[in-house]
Amino acid sequence: MTELFGELVAHVALDGDDVARLVALHPVLAPAFPAIADAFYDAARATPSTAAILAEPALIAQHRGALIDWMSTGLRGPYDDEFRSRRQRIGHRHVEIGLAQHHMITAMGVVRRAYHDRIFAAYPAVEARAAARAVDKLLDIELAMMLRHYQIDIDGRLVSAERKRRLEQVEAMQTLCAGLAHEVRNPVNSAKLQLQLATRRLRRSGDDPRLVEPIELASHEIDRLTVLLDEFLAFARPNPLDPHPQDVRSVVREAMERDRPLAARRGAELTLVTPPEPAVAEIDAAKVHRIVASLVSNAIEAVTAGGHVTIAVIPAPAHVHIRVSDDGPGIPADVLPRIYEPFFSTKEGGTGMGMSIAHSLVALHHGTIEVTSSGSGTTFDVAMPRQLMT
Repeated sequence: MTELFGELVAHVALDGDDVARLVALHPVLAPAFPAIADAFYDAARATPSTAAILAEPALIAQHRGALIDWMSTGLRGPYDDEFRSRRQRIGHRHVEIGLAQHHMITAMGVVRRAYHDRIFAAYPAVEARAAARAVDKLLDIELAMMLRHYQIDIDGRLVSAERKRRLEQVEAMQTLCAGLAHEVRNPVNSAKLQLQLATRRLRRSGDDPRLVEPIELASHEIDRLTVLLDEFLAFARPNPLDPHPQDVRSVVREAMERDRPLAARRGAELTLVTPPEPAVAEIDAAKVHRIVASLVSNAIEAVTAGGHVTIAVIPAPAHVHIRVSDDGPGIPADVLPRIYEPFFSTKEGGTGMGMSIAHSLVALHHGTIEVTSSGSGTTFDVAMPRQLMT
């Protein structure tokens, strides 16, 4: 926020002379603040949707007082961290009550015109123009800051809503997978046992390849189905977390080494980037190992011979980030929204469960997994909390 404010001040060229003019304006405009606040909310209530939001007198009184304080601090400054923090709270509060951005812009015009009218009534023309320009610069900054906070809050709500929708979708699929695996596992195990018995009997009676080979093929397919059922259960009913403080660097390194033979076969180069100091987080090491292994193997398969896959461990105050990047062709735009869906795969023979399981294991840790992709590569960023919430 500090950086944004500095950019805005530089953009509108608000200088020391402007600040001095604004401070001098305060005693001139302060007596009119209540009337300006009334005009502001009259303009806001002119729209039915906004009028519905501002229908309660207590709410109007509360916001009217806040508006007067905003006008006063805007002119007097100082333009420090407290000033910026107040503007952030104002934008957040407007989003909370549902006040649309375009209504705020038009209502801000009421304040601007009211200031101008009183400035030109109180000052000679030359001084009035200079003071009005200072006010315009200030209000442009104020409006830009409010709109920025609108966008931050709205984006945050959209992200939260998308995560909630995705979680609900995953929970529904977990229920389906758990039921399916439970119903299928018993008959599959029974069929496997019967095929084993049949194979033994055939071998005792002559080991006719025409009979044994089809049975062995069927047994092999049942083994594949058993693996798929195990993946269903890993996604639907993952074992409870067994978290302990762990150096994430060592967990990531071990997972990466597991996939080094795959990288060698595909001619891909693996690079691990870690900080010199331990990156400790409270994690279930086995589950994080599986998350990293899944991301790394996918990245290796995404690159061509001579491609690069980089795994980085990045400490942050509250999280440890595990970032897996490749320089492959990227994930197609129509595929990207579906990568965590169970059973969805673009690989021939893929089960479509790997990323679903990884996503569910990250969620178990109360972490997040984000993906960015373009024609020059893909990056997955997993953020694991350093300390699990109890």
